[in-house]
Amino acid sequence: MARILIADDDELIAELASEVLIDAGHACGWVTSSEAAWNVLHRGRRPDVVLLDQDMPGMSGVTLLRRLRGSPVFYDLPIIMFTAMRGDEDEAQAIYAGAQDFIRKPFEPQRLTHRVERVLEKRGRTPRHQDLKAWLAERNGMAGSGDIHERRMV
Repeated sequence: MARILIADDDELIAELASEVLIDAGHACGWVTSSEAAWNVLHRGRRPDVVLLDQDMPGMSGVTLLRRLRGSPVFYDLPIIMFTAMRGDEDEAQAIYAGAQDFIRKPFEPQRLTHRVERVLEKRGRTPRHQDLKAWLAERNGMAGSGDIHERRMV
């Protein structure tokens, strides 16, 4: 069971996606803005993946994605862009900004579940969140293996 956060300004779509993912055995919640998603991420338990609408009023999903990628706490959080935008440029922009996948709306329930589980499977092959400074130090050979500890956000 994975914890999934959906950020989508269309409440009907967010609720429908949430129900599909809950039926697939995941814990799921949703918010209706990027600002609310940012607040939930900082106050609550770290989700395993975020479905993020690309085009929302206020802060766009792409802006939030860039903000997350620049954060030492959320730089490695798996993000799936979840959008009604149809252009190839939109998908390229999302992937370039750091999204792991891109799902177009309206979505097919089986396809949504499959894509989420694929991202979770890929994530399962890598360690849980590691502090960015520790990860950089390890990568640059500046710390001994005993100095680095994985840290899970709770």
